[in-house]
Amino acid sequence: MLKLEARPEPSKIWTFASPLLALVITVLVGTLMFVALGKDPVKGLQMFFWLPISSAYAWGELLVKATPLLIIALGLAVCFRSNVWNIGAEGQYIIGAIFAAGVALLAERDTSAWIVLPILLAGMLGGMVWASITALLRDRFHANEILVSLMLVYVAVQLLSYLVGGPWKDPMGFNFPQSKTFELVTRIPRLFTGSRVSIGVFFALLGVAALWVFLFRTRAGFSLQVGGLAPAAARYAGFSSRKALWTALLISGGAAGLAGALEVAGPIGQLTIYVPAGYGFAAIIVAFVGRLHPVGMVFSALLMSMFYIGGELAQSRLGLTKSLTGVFQGLLLFSLLACDTLMNYRLVWRQSRSL
Repeated sequence: MLKLEARPEPSKIWTFASPLLALVITVLVGTLMFVALGKDPVKGLQMFFWLPISSAYAWGELLVKATPLLIIALGLAVCFRSNVWNIGAEGQYIIGAIFAAGVALLAERDTSAWIVLPILLAGMLGGMVWASITALLRDRFHANEILVSLMLVYVAVQLLSYLVGGPWKDPMGFNFPQSKTFELVTRIPRLFTGSRVSIGVFFALLGVAALWVFLFRTRAGFSLQVGGLAPAAARYAGFSSRKALWTALLISGGAAGLAGALEVAGPIGQLTIYVPAGYGFAAIIVAFVGRLHPVGMVFSALLMSMFYIGGELAQSRLGLTKSLTGVFQGLLLFSLLACDTLMNYRLVWRQSRSL
């Protein structure tokens, strides 16, 4: 019979092969799912894996969704490598969007185009403020950061609902829960005419380079990772666990807040009840599929954005529910968790002893 046998050390091959195998399993299970739903599996898989990259316009939309996913995942990678479990990036993303919208709503038509910079900084500040609540409760009262950060997501959603349905509600918006459309001067510059891709792509790529340098070329990044892998060794070396906690959460919150600012001042152009798109939760999957490595997360962010676009296409063209996006995300995550077992264990065949 097949049994799992512990490896003497983690397999480097399966470190990279595991995400690929997880993707293959996701595709196979997705095929069976389309068959069970009575849909053509070839067309269904095309919605998720071909149409999102079939044209220049499709690639533009792919980058639009990949940008916030990547930026948030980069911040989360700092937390997870530090053994700080920030599960509330979605809330930090929402608060960042709120702070950015607050600045954007103050702008007028003749405002300088430099208003974009304060908008982005406000978004980062909002995310950091929201993440600091988790850091404070963990630092002072030893509260579990998983529960605190997650519960703060729902507080952020309620605050957003209050603002767009009350003080910031557009009086000319036909009673929809949304703010007025931001002035054009506040909008994030786009890279190409006719495309929604903004300079946020450059922020994401800059974040990839910055995170690589921070994690692998600085003492601060090294101390964070040592604290996550071996807390006792980190204390012996004189690394501060409190500093690591605050640094990780503030970086993560700032990244999520920046993503929120880029969204409301970019593709959305206003603050609405639909700002929460699940990017903060999907970025957790992006981070782990990318092995918490800056370069790996680039590819996993593109893959996850394909799932978002595929879900929208499956809804409009196949008549399926948009929640199919979450199904594919969940399939990928659970497949990855299962395949990661092969990093530390190998399958061996052993004959059962006859009695």
